[in-house]
Formats: sequence, structure tokens, C-alpha cells
Amino acid sequence: QLQACGGGLVQAGGSLMLSCTASTRTFTDYAVGWFRQVPGMEREFVAGISRTGRNIKYVDFVKNRFTISRDKVKVYLQMNNLKPDDTAVYYCAADQVGNNAYILTKSADVDVWGPGTQVTVSS
Repeated sequence: QLQACGGGLVQAGGSLMLSCTASTRTFTDYAVGWFRQVPGMEREFVAGISRTGRNIKYVDFVKNRFTISRDKVKVYLQMNNLKPDDTAVYYCAADQVGNNAYILTKSADVDVWGPGTQVTVSS
């Protein structure tokens, strides 16, 4: 199971850090991604990190604002210069893989979803 926390209400231009933890001792066996969803829209990819943390990918609209990182037990999403359009429920997701370079970017490839955490950015 995954748990995400760190969401909240922030003004535009502010920062939040989300973190994702897993109940498994082998979290490093998983590529992890952050996705987000607003009502009426499909869940979309935000950022992904490989098992080792050496391979990272961002969707264009968060590049240079968001940073994904990980240690042995958590995956983090540092969100800076937040905009009202970043308002969404953010989900941590994981895919157990053997490829060290693999980055999780597609909802269809997710093995495990976290419950989501609300991020609200006021203008």
C-alpha cells in the first residue's frame, strides 16, 4: 500500500512538498510516479522516477518548478512556484519492475495507487 501526504492550501507562488511512503520493505523495487486529477478530467502524469533514482521525467508544464526525488523509503515531490492550475488531487503510484532505468508515466502501467492528497493553490 502507498500513502501520500503533504498536500494543502497555498497561495500562488508558494511551495509544498509531497511525500509517498510504502508499506513494503522493498520500495526500491518500484518505479514511482506522481499523477494528478481534477474533477471531470482524466488522471495525468506529472513526474516519475526510476527504481534507482537516476532516471527522471517531468511533464512539460511542471519542468523547472517541480522536483521528484527518492530515498530508500520515500518518494518526494517538491513543488515550487505553484500556480492555480496546479490545483488537483495528487496521487502517488508505483510499478514493480526489474529495469533500473524504467520510468512510470502511464496510468495503465500502475500496479499500486495511493489514496491521493489534495493540493489547492489560490490566486
